[in-house]
Amino acid sequence: MASTLVLSAVVVSGVGWFLLQQTRDGLLENRVDAVVAEADNESAEAVERLVAVPGTETDASTQASELATPIIARGETRGFDVVLGGPGSNEDGLAGAGSIYTPGLDTSSVPQSLLDHFATSADTAWTYSAIRTVDERGQVTSSAPGIVVGSQVRLPSDGRAWTMYFLFPLEEEQDTLALVTRALLTAGGLLLVLVAGLTWLVTRQVVTPIRMARRVAERLAAGRLQERMRVSGEDDLARLALSFNQMASNLQRQIRQLEELSRVQRRFVSDVSHELRTPLTTVRMAGDVLHDARGDFDPVTARAAELLQTELDRFETLLVDLLEISRFDAGAAVLDLDDVNLVDVAHRVVDRNRALAEQRGVTLTVSAPPHPCLAEADVRRVERIVRNLVTNAIDHAGPPERGRSRVVVHVAGDDHSAAVAVRDYGIGLAPGESALVFNRFWRADPARARTSGGTGLGLSISLEDTHLHGGWLQAWGRVDEGAQFRVTLPRRAGSPLRHSPLPLVPTDARERLAEATP
Repeated sequence: MASTLVLSAVVVSGVGWFLLQQTRDGLLENRVDAVVAEADNESAEAVERLVAVPGTETDASTQASELATPIIARGETRGFDVVLGGPGSNEDGLAGAGSIYTPGLDTSSVPQSLLDHFATSADTAWTYSAIRTVDERGQVTSSAPGIVVGSQVRLPSDGRAWTMYFLFPLEEEQDTLALVTRALLTAGGLLLVLVAGLTWLVTRQVVTPIRMARRVAERLAAGRLQERMRVSGEDDLARLALSFNQMASNLQRQIRQLEELSRVQRRFVSDVSHELRTPLTTVRMAGDVLHDARGDFDPVTARAAELLQTELDRFETLLVDLLEISRFDAGAAVLDLDDVNLVDVAHRVVDRNRALAEQRGVTLTVSAPPHPCLAEADVRRVERIVRNLVTNAIDHAGPPERGRSRVVVHVAGDDHSAAVAVRDYGIGLAPGESALVFNRFWRADPARARTSGGTGLGLSISLEDTHLHGGWLQAWGRVDEGAQFRVTLPRRAGSPLRHSPLPLVPTDARERLAEATP
């Protein structure tokens, strides 16, 4: 509406200005023709009177007075002023050349350009000027635009040329132009109001369905999948509403199908996990008996008992992870909050996994400040997050012969958040894999063996634990440069996170080194 009103105002102003110019030019043109014709008539009448003057008259001043007096009298009745200037008026001015003029007229109303014209030419001429009147003391009392027409006559008494100036005011034309201006302003204002009303009406007809579609889309986004738009008519907006409703119906149907499928999957995982507890307990008891008695078996049977015990441990771990995932899916996971020192957590996790790291030839170190890094969190879940990150880094650490078999655990904190970052220098992550690494059972290298006995659910569980704390779990990696996983937790539960005290991209990464190089 604003743009339409601005454009309409510009157009109306342009058209109004053009009409005013045309009206003014037409009024002035008609007025000029009329006053020139009237001046010519007065001049012709004056010439006829001069022709009838007896040749015995020799007083030029008297003859000029007799010539000008009746013209001045007619001018007072017809609304124009007269100035009769004698010879030399162009040099000395009308005031000092024995001029005869209408009483109260300021002779300087005749412009100098017109005086200069009659110094070299006897042709009738006219020009625009300001007609001023004066009082007895010579003070200007009023000024109005007008037209000055000049023509020359010769007096028989001295045979010299005298110039008659007729001053016609333009007050009527000025009033007419003012009336036209007011009419145009009034019409322009009414037209703008009409345009504004029409624009508002059309805009409302167009915008109202769009606003309805926006509100319905917001309700759909909020989960109210039954919302629909009203369809009325057969125009484009009605077809848009119909298409929108069809799209919403398709989305509702697909979302419900996905929700049902997800619910079936979660129920299946939960039921299978619980149902496997009893047979696993039985198999575990039998396996423990066989494992304890393996010394009495032959070597092949003893080795089989050891493998059975190892796989039972892994199976039990997988079952525990599946039960934990089912709790997250069911929304039954809760936090047991306490003030947790992430520095102590990092040292405990590193000490517990040092044997696994030495078995792989990996060096485990902790880089932490001397002071505590506290966060209000569930210590069991935080330790599980860090343990999963550390064991994952050990699994993917580089080979010892290349000098990259090390894992560094960084810990830092500030007034608002605390973070733990696990850096390895192994195979790294390809572009796009940092977004997939937290998917359930996803592996960067499917052919790679799991030496830590992982189930493929560790990072997924860590991500759910982090989200449960209102924190971030992010991954960075480059091929042959290693990877870094960073978990960031708020210092106070429920506080929003805005930044992390540790960078996601390691300071020893090539891209960071390239940025630091001038």
